[in-house]
Amino acid sequence: MRNLKLQEIYKLENKEENQITKFNEWLHKEKNIASLEKYTIKNGHVDIDGWIMKPVDFEENKKYPAILDIHGGPKTVYGEVFYHEMQYWANQGYVVFFLNPRGSDGKGNEFADIRGKYGTIDYEDIMEFTKSVLDKYSFIDKTKVGVTGGSYGGFMTNWIIGHTDIFEAAVSQRSISNWISKFNTTDIGYYFVEDQNGATPWSDHEKLWWHSPLRYADKVKTPTLFIHSEEDYRCWVVEGIQMFTALKFHGVESRMCIFKEENHELSRSGKPKHRIRRLEEITEWFDKYLK
Repeated sequence: MRNLKLQEIYKLENKEENQITKFNEWLHKEKNIASLEKYTIKNGHVDIDGWIMKPVDFEENKKYPAILDIHGGPKTVYGEVFYHEMQYWANQGYVVFFLNPRGSDGKGNEFADIRGKYGTIDYEDIMEFTKSVLDKYSFIDKTKVGVTGGSYGGFMTNWIIGHTDIFEAAVSQRSISNWISKFNTTDIGYYFVEDQNGATPWSDHEKLWWHSPLRYADKVKTPTLFIHSEEDYRCWVVEGIQMFTALKFHGVESRMCIFKEENHELSRSGKPKHRIRRLEEITEWFDKYLK
């Protein structure tokens, strides 16, 4: 992937890169592609990089709703390439913004290491970036901002709605809500939760519970859509059901959407009809609360 193009095959020869195929060049001829603007803030002593994507029919004096999109991992990274869901939202009249908080790849091991700190410095980076974006870009309607993310991004979405109510709507995808149940179910291995959170259910039950978004579900006010796949063995569907049920119990508007015959890869390699339905569900939820 280069610039805002979809995938093509390239040949690297004598340190020069040449594009061989043109499978997806139709996209730029037939669709409107939103451009990216890099935006960096300093949170304490750390530089946090992110990007802003304006709607494709942007008008300077108009106010727009916005969506914060949080990546998974957390040890993955956003870059300046084509993200289909972001481009879709930009074509639906949304500002989209995203960032690489601490925990992300791309800046060395120290930056990426948030073991034992989930929901602390990463959350601070995301919220400081969000506040800075809302202050700087006056065309964003501060009363109409949503948040979404998948996997770790789903965990962080669950965490955010339990710690702030600045977002008017949320969509939590293939998420983690309870590190205790996560420890005993995930196919990533029983070593993962202890490595990432510094505890097991037997060595420090309270620490795992402290880092679990479910603990803070009684503080949530944000209408939230939960999207999960029935055959997701990385973050089992029960992680979404627990958080969904907790919000229902506490009287928060919420919806649970479960995709059959799909797994953790729904958004990337799921059945086309399911990928379309997923994007429709997310967009309709945001449209309901942000437009």
